[in-house]
Amino acid sequence: MEQRLMTLLQLDAGSWGALALQWSLKLLLALVVLVIGIRLAKFLAGLVRKAMHRARVEPTATIFLGKVCYAILLVTLILGILQGIFDVAPTSLIALIGAAGLAIGLALKDSLSNVASGVMLVSLKPFKVGDVVTIAGETGKVEAISIFQTRLRGADNQTIVLPNSLITTDSIINLTPDTTRRIELVIGIDYKDDIDAARAAALEVMLADERVLKEPAADVLVYALGDNSVDLGIRCHVNNADYFVTKCELTERIKKAFDGVGVSIPFPQRDVHMYHHVADQGAAGAQYRLVAENPVGAGAKTDLDDTAHKPSADPE
Repeated sequence: MEQRLMTLLQLDAGSWGALALQWSLKLLLALVVLVIGIRLAKFLAGLVRKAMHRARVEPTATIFLGKVCYAILLVTLILGILQGIFDVAPTSLIALIGAAGLAIGLALKDSLSNVASGVMLVSLKPFKVGDVVTIAGETGKVEAISIFQTRLRGADNQTIVLPNSLITTDSIINLTPDTTRRIELVIGIDYKDDIDAARAAALEVMLADERVLKEPAADVLVYALGDNSVDLGIRCHVNNADYFVTKCELTERIKKAFDGVGVSIPFPQRDVHMYHHVADQGAAGAQYRLVAENPVGAGAKTDLDDTAHKPSADPE
């Protein structure tokens, strides 16, 4: 290194000009080779994708492996330029690759985890391009699975981009594998309403809709006795393409059907008891006692110690 430095310092003006011209030609040649190499890499990656498509490889794997092939070709091209044009020694090149790999690995550890997650997505195949999925609370149609991220198209045409590492660490709900989906509506009715009437009204609405499949048959079950209502589970099956619109329309029609048969959907209710602190007449030290409003006599109050507030018999 010191000898090369001394040699550079001993160069005259003419030698500096020749050296600058030499490196300019090398840079120009490297640029030309890089441009041609990039186009060739794209062409070869395209051939790989076409070959996998002809072999009926899954589209998701075809797109992903095509991009990986393109990246490998670019790295090979850059290494070839460094060694072939700039005369970088293989040992120096290996050391450079090692140092660059270490620096890139430390700086891009999150991105490398995305790459590893992308490989897992392609190999495990929890979904493919064209599937409708729900990931991390986002629902959309899968448009592309790349090395670092996955792109979805939302229902209102927005683009949703998710890092691959987020996908593999969260739950994945694939809504496409089967051709049908179950619509499940949980609607509460008042405790005073007739459950059979509500069931008959909901079944009539579902059976009248041509999009509701005959098998499995639609049904209405009592899910729970809630705090404020009897919760009914109203269920039927439809084709995937009809799911959202049918669910919305059934919700509206069942509400109108309930109104027609006198079935109400109650609001949350709370019973509140009001008590007041009242001072005893002539009590020393202003002693207070609790009294409750008497619903029978207007304005009358009953002491909480009165027998009216005590049970007449042991509840046990």
